[in-house]
Amino acid sequence: MMPGIRVGTSAFTAAGWVGSFYPEGLKPAAYLNHYAQQFDTVEVDSTYYRTPSASTVKRWYEQTPKNFLFSLKIVQTITHEKVLVDCEVDFREFLAAADLLAEKLGPLLFQFPYFNAGAFPDRDSFLDRLSAFVKQLPQGYRFAVELRNRHWLVPRLLDILREKNVALALIDHPWMPRPREILAESDPITSNFTYIRLLGDRKAIEEKTKSWDKTIENRQRELFEWVEIVRQIQARQVDIFAYANNHYAGHAPATVRQFLEMLEKP
Repeated sequence: MMPGIRVGTSAFTAAGWVGSFYPEGLKPAAYLNHYAQQFDTVEVDSTYYRTPSASTVKRWYEQTPKNFLFSLKIVQTITHEKVLVDCEVDFREFLAAADLLAEKLGPLLFQFPYFNAGAFPDRDSFLDRLSAFVKQLPQGYRFAVELRNRHWLVPRLLDILREKNVALALIDHPWMPRPREILAESDPITSNFTYIRLLGDRKAIEEKTKSWDKTIENRQRELFEWVEIVRQIQARQVDIFAYANNHYAGHAPATVRQFLEMLEKP
């Protein structure tokens, strides 16, 4: 584990990982324990679809070492269906489940979709709603917000997040500006930690494969750019959580290993 940074994959299971990441014959119940011997954090994708049961969360806790951290994607009921309105019960239920991870709980990510004019007439309509919601966030958690509207990355958004120590998720995604562009125009570090997601172009890569057992895209140049960004952030004594998706290069575990190797070089 490198000081101040944890790097893992988005989800710990995927088509093609048996034989390429998990040993042949390993029972699915043992996947998480095996994963936790390779990496020290994971972003759990399944919590986006439904709030996990208490028994599931307790099992995650029991199968991982004491220094392991889980980042959870907040359930889509809140971010996509209700979009922060009348979701207090859903949010309380989600946090109650997350609390069962105790000291192993990492950041909680609000992953919002691309909002078209049918969802919000303009940027400020969304920011008004986000601001009211963020002001009510409970203490004692690390929250991050991901937007996929590049023209919504404005000073007002950063101010809303910074006021409540909420991180802006920095994402590598074809709809969004490159990290150098963001840093050149503003200071996107709005919390005492930052959250990086290497997402890639899902549509383009799924035209080539849907079995995530090997790297099929060379992302070395992009990863070098992220290494530079990470080093700038580390110099500010800001903790970093970074997660790679299979859609980034074809095989998320290989992306994580390559990224870590690059970070370790002077």
